[in-house]
Amino acid sequence: MPVRPYALPGLIASLLLSGVLTVPAGAEVGDAASKPDETRSWLGSYLAGRQARKMHDAPAAAAFYAKVLQNDPGNGAVLDAAFQMEASQGNWQRAEALARDLAALQPTNRLAQTFLGLAAFKAGRYAEAEDLFKGPAAHPIGELTNALALAWITQAQEKSDEALHALEAPKLPDWTSSFVRYHRALLADVAGRAADARATYGQIPKGDQRILRVALAFAASAANAGDMKLAQGILMAHLEKSRAGGHPQVQALLAEIEAGKRPPLLVSTATEGMSELFFGLGELLASDNGTLGVGVIFLQFSLYLNPNSTFSLITLANTQEVSNRFADANATYDRIPRGTPLEIPIEIKKAVNLTQLKKVDDAQSLLEGLSRQHPRDVRPIEQLANIMRANNRFAEAVDYYTKAIALVGKPEARHWAYFYARGASYERLKKLPQAEADLQRSLQLSPDQPDTLNYLGYTWVDNNRNLKKGLAMIEKAVRLRPDNGYIVDSLGWAHYRLGNFPQAVKHLELAVTLRPDDPTLNDHLGDAYWRVGREREARFQWTHALMLKPEPADADKMREKLEKGLPEPRSRQVRRVKDPRRAERARSRTDDATSAGK
Repeated sequence: MPVRPYALPGLIASLLLSGVLTVPAGAEVGDAASKPDETRSWLGSYLAGRQARKMHDAPAAAAFYAKVLQNDPGNGAVLDAAFQMEASQGNWQRAEALARDLAALQPTNRLAQTFLGLAAFKAGRYAEAEDLFKGPAAHPIGELTNALALAWITQAQEKSDEALHALEAPKLPDWTSSFVRYHRALLADVAGRAADARATYGQIPKGDQRILRVALAFAASAANAGDMKLAQGILMAHLEKSRAGGHPQVQALLAEIEAGKRPPLLVSTATEGMSELFFGLGELLASDNGTLGVGVIFLQFSLYLNPNSTFSLITLANTQEVSNRFADANATYDRIPRGTPLEIPIEIKKAVNLTQLKKVDDAQSLLEGLSRQHPRDVRPIEQLANIMRANNRFAEAVDYYTKAIALVGKPEARHWAYFYARGASYERLKKLPQAEADLQRSLQLSPDQPDTLNYLGYTWVDNNRNLKKGLAMIEKAVRLRPDNGYIVDSLGWAHYRLGNFPQAVKHLELAVTLRPDDPTLNDHLGDAYWRVGREREARFQWTHALMLKPEPADADKMREKLEKGLPEPRSRQVRRVKDPRRAERARSRTDDATSAGK
């Protein structure tokens, strides 16, 4: 559920130049010669902390940095790293203590100053907060943060004229203009100046008005002021650019407006406005700069001010998923208040994370319960089917896909995937008539789907049926998706099954170029090499395939081939290429084809 709210061109370059995204590569080690054992101990902890951070393990990194600080409490590099790790977890008491030590040691440390400014703002110490956000900012993102934070601090003191004036023409780069106007419009609404808010939203370029967060805020503002027609138009314009029916929050807000209700503002207080500021920046930075950088810290700053911010929590969970911290992600999802339009997608995400943790039965129980609560919603059943199929529980997958198809009633073109996936599951169960029927139905609904063309075509070729038509289907799939290694592999393997071994080599070499890390594709290429007399290369491919950790049964077959080679084909004796010059010419032709396909 990506919720990327703003487009800020040039932002990343600014950050890289600023140094705000970096942690010092080394720390001052003091007089190492005087205490060698002690120095080795805390230096080891420092290096372990850096490694833990690299592995996205913030709790471990924070613990290691804390050990270093016990012996060297004035080490600025370690203080900075420790503060960032505590802030990235939302450990605010510890983070504030470290921020104060860090600011005392490094008065220009903007991240520490920013958090201390937020702490003062949250406590109502507005003069102190202003001083902290007036500090020097040597980069555009810092200037943007300071300007908008100061405006929200001013609004918190009910100085609306001054706050709005500050955002009329701030001295900031042009690429920040939509972001600044968005916050000025939010601020105008908080100040009770609906007409000013509407005018400011209108100054945002049309493309940016369709961005999710802007569209939600603008529509809520218009409807709250009684302009239902404008609100509906904003949301409909957003939905026109959306896929899969649009975002649940947009759908829910549109339904509320169409029912004649006046929704609350997206941001109704200065604190929520400040939280929105750090959500917007944090969401963008977290997606572009890894999972334990300043983006995650900004998201946590947003939650420090507004702990129930649904979008901040979802985005934080997304970053945890990217770094494979699936249990942490589910714990974050559990913090989101129940009853939001996003509840079903959130529960589905939790189930997917459970499967990543090898808790497939728990995921199944969660989704079964969700389906009972929402018996007319196909999404939980669809996800159950996908999870079962991904975990080779094909009979269960067939049952769930059948339930999903029943729920949709009359299938439309977009439902091709249900029949494709159920057909693939039938094929794995060796129920070929049912598999063929579903795959053909999938193509009736959407004739040019490469996955379905590939699967049905290969099923026919592999079972020595409809050979010409099956090969034509695979060739069409390759034309539609020439950079898909798996589909190109199907074409090569189809030629292999038909005894066209030189053609098989040509396509299988390209497939391995596209997907070099797949054991099956490398195994197939080894088989094709063997059939054209390139036995040394065949053994290399089988050995490489074994190194890629194939399924145990496949690994046994590869070892047998390494020991014995391949037997002659049963159907006929195929003359293999023995002349090394012919083999080299065949290889050159294949290399040319591979280069052309890149």
